[in-house]
Amino acid sequence: MTLKRIFASSALASMVLLGSVSLSAVVTDQAVAATQIRVVVNKEAVTSYQVQLRQAFLKLRRSPATAEAATNELIDEVIKRQEMRRRGVSVPDAAVDAAFANFAKQNKLSEAQLGQVFSQAGFTAAGFKEYIRVQMGWGQVVRMNTQQAERLSEQDVVQRMLQQGGKKPSTTEYMLQQVIFVVPEGSAKERRTGEANSMRQRFRSCNETVQLAQGLRDVTVRDLGRITQPELPPRWKDEVSRLSTGGTTRPQVTERGVEFIAVCSARNVSDDRAAQLVYQAQDLESLSQNAEPDAALLKRLRDAATIVRR
Repeated sequence: MTLKRIFASSALASMVLLGSVSLSAVVTDQAVAATQIRVVVNKEAVTSYQVQLRQAFLKLRRSPATAEAATNELIDEVIKRQEMRRRGVSVPDAAVDAAFANFAKQNKLSEAQLGQVFSQAGFTAAGFKEYIRVQMGWGQVVRMNTQQAERLSEQDVVQRMLQQGGKKPSTTEYMLQQVIFVVPEGSAKERRTGEANSMRQRFRSCNETVQLAQGLRDVTVRDLGRITQPELPPRWKDEVSRLSTGGTTRPQVTERGVEFIAVCSARNVSDDRAAQLVYQAQDLESLSQNAEPDAALLKRLRDAATIVRR
């Protein structure tokens, strides 16, 4: 599930304007003190306080806010976090903070106002950020699982090519550079974004990138080597695919700071590896359109989990 699907557009702002958030729903210190363990998922506890917070969050999303619904969602969340840890998937604070800020902006609220809405509803900004972290990390887990399941063998590739008249598919192969503007703690990301845009305006080729960066503070230039279009990370894929040699993406705030990608060269390739990547990308796209791989993976993990309700 993406963040865009959590609420309808501007729904949160509308709730504030209509006064549908009640001040009486504020969670008290007494509720924290009286918390009890409700469920244990693979030795990880879900408490009554967490259930109470999740019920408030469900109300904000205009979903059924029963204790059972909240508990089930929290069980799923614990399972997702555990699978993220098992696969080594982590989402940095910077990426979560950027998503939180963007969500507030989409709902025409400042970050402080969004935090106040959550507080008045009996939820917390920290809780929402953790929800964002799990959603982002779970998306990576699902992609990793799907790519592993859909990996094609050489025999599969040959068979697919024969079915299409023996013609090998082609794709674009890029030589890329990554330019990272480190954001020191306490510094404004907006200032670093402005510096990144200024460097982009002066960019002409990858041969000059290091020289351009020498006069700037805390800037790293990394050669990413050869990457085909199907291998591009989702964050950059659409924008890089529209660029030609000498082009750069718009800066993005990531876990590393503020960064952009430069296209050093782009050429058309048609070989066995390109065919494998193209066919695999087609299969993944078809799967995502016609199935719910996240639901299937979650069900498998939940069936295998030890869940003890109290």
